[in-house]
Amino acid sequence: MKSSKAALLALALTLSVNSTLAAPPHAVPVEVGGDAILDACGSLGRVHGLKVGGDGFLAVRDGPGSAYAMTDKLSENREVLMCDQRGEWIAVVYSDSSLGRCGATSPIAKRQPYRGPCKSGWVHGKWIELMAG
Repeated sequence: MKSSKAALLALALTLSVNSTLAAPPHAVPVEVGGDAILDACGSLGRVHGLKVGGDGFLAVRDGPGSAYAMTDKLSENREVLMCDQRGEWIAVVYSDSSLGRCGATSPIAKRQPYRGPCKSGWVHGKWIELMAG
């Protein structure tokens, strides 16, 4: 009976550790603004250099790293507003239509999480080409 209890305890601990390790990290919001003169997102970029024969998309994630959940996919030449950077990861705002309607191409004095109306997330900077800013 003692071996059964020990086995159940070991199983419970294993399940607890595995569920903790499998949980993705909490989302890191894209922040914009922080200057009363400069645009809320200071640079314009585009998705560029995706591998021929690869997936054909750039993953948009909930935070700056591959451990974060993927929320969207961007195709080659898709324009994005570049708002922040953490290491090799870039916080972007993007739209299916005009980026000028995203509310991040004008100054916002106070730094704050981006709340729309466009989409936002984090992408690996290796696949973003700076176009302006």
